[in-house]
Amino acid sequence: MPNGIRRVLRALGPGLITGAADDDPSGIATYSQAGAQFGYGLAWTLLLTLPFMVAIQIISAFIGWQSRRGLTANIARHQPKSVMLTLVALLAVANTINIAADLAAMADALRLVVAGPALVYAAGFGLLCLVAQVFVAYHRYAGYLKFLTLVLFVYVGAAFSVHVPFGHVVLLTLWPHIAFRRDYMLTVVAVFGTTISPYLFYWQASQEAEESRLSFSRDLASYRIGKKQAFRSIVFDTWVGMIVSNLISWFILVTTAATLHASGIVNIQTAAQAAEALRPIAGDLTFGLFAAGIIGTGLLAVPVLAGSAAYAVAEGIRLHGSLELPAGKAKGFYAIIAAATFGGLLLVAIGLDPIKMLFWAAVINGVVSVPIIIATMLTATARHRKPPYKAALTLPRWLVVLGWLAAVLMGVSVLGMIWQSWG
Repeated sequence: MPNGIRRVLRALGPGLITGAADDDPSGIATYSQAGAQFGYGLAWTLLLTLPFMVAIQIISAFIGWQSRRGLTANIARHQPKSVMLTLVALLAVANTINIAADLAAMADALRLVVAGPALVYAAGFGLLCLVAQVFVAYHRYAGYLKFLTLVLFVYVGAAFSVHVPFGHVVLLTLWPHIAFRRDYMLTVVAVFGTTISPYLFYWQASQEAEESRLSFSRDLASYRIGKKQAFRSIVFDTWVGMIVSNLISWFILVTTAATLHASGIVNIQTAAQAAEALRPIAGDLTFGLFAAGIIGTGLLAVPVLAGSAAYAVAEGIRLHGSLELPAGKAKGFYAIIAAATFGGLLLVAIGLDPIKMLFWAAVINGVVSVPIIIATMLTATARHRKPPYKAALTLPRWLVVLGWLAAVLMGVSVLGMIWQSWG
């Protein structure tokens, strides 16, 4: 492998993994439903959200890197304890629901190719994710996660195997036609929520904190020298991860619009219907290819969901824990990961419809993201910071502006959904 490519791959870390985890089964289902229901009409959401999700992820990442602590610990330094605990509770609930939706979707997708009990499949996937987090060190685990991102590119190929009026789609992407209706606004919140997901803020902040602790000394001179380099690396890594994530999301929506919506399917009710978007490129392998995509991204996302909940809860109750620590030295931390995973499995056992669970998990993420983004921005712009480094978090003005605009965007979309629902 050429040295240049090797250096680029080494530079891609938490940002790329976070971006890939963003296209989890919930994301695939939400973008597919958006394409099936509204055709190309919601393609603009993936372009609009890109700069805002990049800003929030960079800010979260740099908070983690500079403080060597996760988002919960930093929020606790600047906000009342009640606020911090409320945000942790909201995240834990949203993540557990999302884990349930992802596990149910993975099991449903596997049933398309191998008949059998969905609950057993879901339990198997949940146990696999749990074992990997407990027994595989993070720096090795992260290396495996990068390769799981490749399965998502099948949607790019699928879009070029069917007739897509790309000129018209690009126009709708750049110049949206917004309809103030309940179903439209509900789907917008779902797309925003599965794209700018709160669990990703906590995950990337915690992982950058891990990277900082592992690779950097606490010597102040070294810290000052490495700060600019670290910021450049975080920005590059995050931009690449989020661009790849949103580009694939755009292709999922476009492919589904060109296949399902064009053939009259405007409401996806089963995994088999969602899979049909890939038939033009996959043929008889459609269900297998769809299952591989759902299962691959699910194996990527479920550990991120459980891990981000563990980091948030552990910091909230001042419990020491890290994915770099063996299970014997962080029993409470891994117990939280297990609780989040098994909580998701309990919701799967209730028997809720997997496709509906995926969509509503995205809506819940959209609602929960609003107070978390606000708290993150208040933390990032706080003037007086406590040890280990008392210096303010020096972020470019454009980043701060985009971060606050992200809060406005999410807040307005949620209020619009509520207004249309009550109206």
